[in-house]
Order: sequence, then structure tokens, then C-alpha cells
Amino acid sequence: MLQQTQVPRVLPRYRAFLDRFPTVTSCANASVAEAIELWHGLGYNRRAVNLHRAAVVCRDQHGGRIPDDLEALLALPGVGPYTARAVLAFAHEQDVGVVDTNIGRVLARAVAGRPLGAREAQSLADELVPPGEGWRWNQSLMELGALVCSKRSPDCAACPIVEACAWARAGHPSPDPAAGSAGVSQPQMAFDGSDRQGRGRLVAALRDGPVGVEDVADVMGWSSDPERADRVAAGVVADGLATVADGVLTLPR
Repeated sequence: MLQQTQVPRVLPRYRAFLDRFPTVTSCANASVAEAIELWHGLGYNRRAVNLHRAAVVCRDQHGGRIPDDLEALLALPGVGPYTARAVLAFAHEQDVGVVDTNIGRVLARAVAGRPLGAREAQSLADELVPPGEGWRWNQSLMELGALVCSKRSPDCAACPIVEACAWARAGHPSPDPAAGSAGVSQPQMAFDGSDRQGRGRLVAALRDGPVGVEDVADVMGWSSDPERADRVAAGVVADGLATVADGVLTLPR
């Protein structure tokens, strides 16, 4: 839920989701439609489908538990390098480095003093974890990046590692080493008028009931561009967010 979504928006949905699905198996045994319905308000609805698919794999292949092995985690639908290592560090308390946008910024600025590639950043993150301190270490780096070494106005005067920071010691030369470095988020395309907006409108309508294929363009707000609406709707179906039969779209069951 926290992928590309801020904590204040996530918290109420997270609590509601866990109230309904307190275990992996309870989620796997429910319909995909119910997972999508509970995802309402978070956007990027494909994540709900992947979460449900991952729950099914965990039920069928891992005894209803989240695996504690990197390879097994990466094999789950929707789980990439960051999420897999975050689960290992924060749920299983293993000594692995996590590279999110905040940690990626600290690594590039304070440790390397230059932009890092993905493999290099991950290797560096793993190297730095003190034995037995994976959970605490990654939490600390995330907080440092979020609260002190922030994107637009890093508070170097309050930084506990400023004396060792490669970028600070070099005099904060431009460009910022974090710009374009691995793990550091890039600006998103505008939402208004985007395909994502159309997808969101269609899924929101499907939560209320079936939508006829002939109504898709109107539902998306693109009455004058039915070809675009059909293309985006086809993507919604391909991603498992809807099924189509007899000219009607519905949430998957």
C-alpha cells in the first residue's frame, strides 16, 4: 500500500484491510473483487490484484506464511527488489539493506557523494548493515532521509553524520548526487487527463456494479475519444482488474 502512496492515505485502508483479512489465507480465500473494493482510495489498483495473487501463492506454496527467503519473495506477484528486502528487514529482521527513496538519497549524498546505479546502491546498502541490526539500521536510514536529508531542503545543521557526509565535505557541489540515483523517486507524470485517471474512474465505477462496454468512454470521461477508452479498458482487463463477457465489464470474482 505504501508503494507510491503517502502514509496518511494508507493508514485507514491498511487497518480496514487487516480487519477483513487478518491472515494471508483469509485474503487468498476471498475474491479478487473484495480485495479491489477494500483498496478504494489508494489508487494503482493493480497492486490489490497482485497482493491477492501473492496471498494465493503463499497459501498454496508456503503454508499460508510470507516466505523469509529472498528468491521466494521475488517470485511473488508484484514483489520487486525493494519490497522483498523490506519484508526481510522489517518482518523477518534479517541483515539486508533496503533501498527506498529516502535511503537511496542518503547513500548517494552521504556515502558515495555521487549518483549510484541500482546494483551498486544495493551492494553498498547490504555492506553497511551492522550485524544483528538490520531492522534498526534500515529504520534509522529511512528516518534520516525522510526528516533530515530531505529532497528539497536537507537540514545539514541537524544531521548527525554531516562530518562524514561525502557531499557536505565536498561543499555541496551541483548537481545533487541524489538526482537520478538508484532508488530515488522521480517526478510522476500529471494525473489529470492521464490513462491512470481513466483507469481509476473505470475501476471506481466497477466497484458500484457492472459497466457496459458501450459506456466505458463515458465512465472514463473520454466520450469524444472512444478508441483511447477501449485501449485503456483492455489494459484494465489484461491486468486482472476486470473481466468482460457479453459486452459487460465486472470486477473479477
